[in-house]
Amino acid sequence: MAAELSGWLRVIGLGPAGAEWRTAEASEVLARAQHVLGYHSYLARLQQEAAALPALLDPSAVLHGSDNGDELARARSALELAEQGQRVVLISGGDAGVFGMAAAVFEAIDLGPARWRALDVRVLPGVTAMLAAAARLGAPLGNDFCAINLSDNLKPWSTVERRLMLAAQAGFVIALYNPASRTRSEQVHRAFAILRQHRVPSAVVIFARAIGRAGEQLLVTTLEQADPAQADMQTLLLIGNATTRCIARPGATPWVYTPRKLDGST
Repeated sequence: MAAELSGWLRVIGLGPAGAEWRTAEASEVLARAQHVLGYHSYLARLQQEAAALPALLDPSAVLHGSDNGDELARARSALELAEQGQRVVLISGGDAGVFGMAAAVFEAIDLGPARWRALDVRVLPGVTAMLAAAARLGAPLGNDFCAINLSDNLKPWSTVERRLMLAAQAGFVIALYNPASRTRSEQVHRAFAILRQHRVPSAVVIFARAIGRAGEQLLVTTLEQADPAQADMQTLLLIGNATTRCIARPGATPWVYTPRKLDGST
């Protein structure tokens, strides 16, 4: 019982969609939380799920919403609550460790008071968008792949360009997160210009939007025909390599897979 009374912080991902896409471990700690912190839209999604599944959240749990861009302050608030003996959950979409809140938490600990290093802080794994999209399509990540965040809010665009170029040259299947937003619409066009310099025009390109949610959309096309303007912040892009293949299906989205064996081509 004494351990139950001590504070802790759990950093979790909600998965890409509803409760069935979230791990049982994450749902269990949510049900025990006294405080839940997250981006406003994620908290709204959580409240909608809790309306249908009341056991998901304790009715007395306090929800703390904040804006995109407030990640470090959100992490510090979560750590302060845990230090006060509270049971705290900090939420992300997908997996918290993939372009999510886990990095902000450990940055806050690294830069914060030494006593925070003794707190009970754990990151619980989740289902990230590229895994959800890949599962819908078959096995596009069946060989070596990498993930790149196209947002240049926290890193120079020159770094993004270099990583894209090198990943394309190396023959990785590439997952592109956060390709575009209302205030950041040109970068995805620049990204495709780089990819088209280093990938064959027939390379498979997948636009996976809102996977698992009501507005789910899957588009399988080629690098030559792809329209970058179709991407937004709810879109995950997968760029196949020279070996990635499509299996046509009558009246259905093709299956996509990247063979396990490579013959030396990229």
